[in-house]
Amino acid sequence: MSAAADAHGVPDVALDAGRRTRVWRAAFATPAGIVGIVLMLVVVVLALLAVFGITPYDPARQSVQDSLRGPDGQHWFGTDQFGRDIFSRVASGLANSLLIAILSVAAAAVVGTLLGVLAGYYQGVLDRLVGVVTNVLFAFPSLLLALALAATLARSAFTVALAIAIVYLPIFVRVARGPVLSLRNAEYVLASTAIGRSRLSTLFAHIVPNMRGILVVQVTLSLSWAILTEASLSFLGFGTPPPAASLGGMVYAAQTLSGVAPWMLFFPGGAIIVAVIGLNLLGDSLRAALDPRTGGR
Repeated sequence: MSAAADAHGVPDVALDAGRRTRVWRAAFATPAGIVGIVLMLVVVVLALLAVFGITPYDPARQSVQDSLRGPDGQHWFGTDQFGRDIFSRVASGLANSLLIAILSVAAAAVVGTLLGVLAGYYQGVLDRLVGVVTNVLFAFPSLLLALALAATLARSAFTVALAIAIVYLPIFVRVARGPVLSLRNAEYVLASTAIGRSRLSTLFAHIVPNMRGILVVQVTLSLSWAILTEASLSFLGFGTPPPAASLGGMVYAAQTLSGVAPWMLFFPGGAIIVAVIGLNLLGDSLRAALDPRTGGR
């Protein structure tokens, strides 16, 4: 049974392989998509250097005689006040930020999408309960809520990921619930239940596949927000604890020394900007390509 017709404006990516290929090519053929891919390749390569331990120096290694050394052939991004290599620390900080962002967004996406589709399809008490919880979480500014959660629990990378996941959970609930409300009474959905298929099976076989495009875009954008949130928490002292490198913590430490060692602020701050812009450009390109009124045709 085909789900190709969508009269409600919901991007339908449960399509033939040729259509899906055209959509992805359209997403990555735009200037924004190309720039986004290039920026994210730089970020991922730097992060992988730290993951596999092939950075020039140990990110935690201190050397008093090399303190506040400017960028040169030995220390490409210079050193900080403790003589630690900033390039190695930026690579390690990107790895930590990406790990936290991926874990938090994955948890928020899985739990939030499941709650959203079940609430939108079955409605009733479940829908009201999920709606109340979502509204309560939305009542707090995202950074303030993440800060409160991170400050309440023991400081660790897991705590930061958990706090960010809870903050972005209601976003995925609403993103998933909306399309389900539009599609639950579509003809092919009603026909599926009419021939004896269970409602739960119909939900995951005919409705959820039509939401992939929306979820892919939301995940991409949420990753950029999660990286920025993690950096903000680290800047405020509630992020990844030392001695692990954190981009937000590096920016905070560079505040008082930016006049004599501007590279301490420029490189970690630039890494945050590159990662956030890269993911946002990819998200915007995917959204345009998957929109049936534009690139998704």
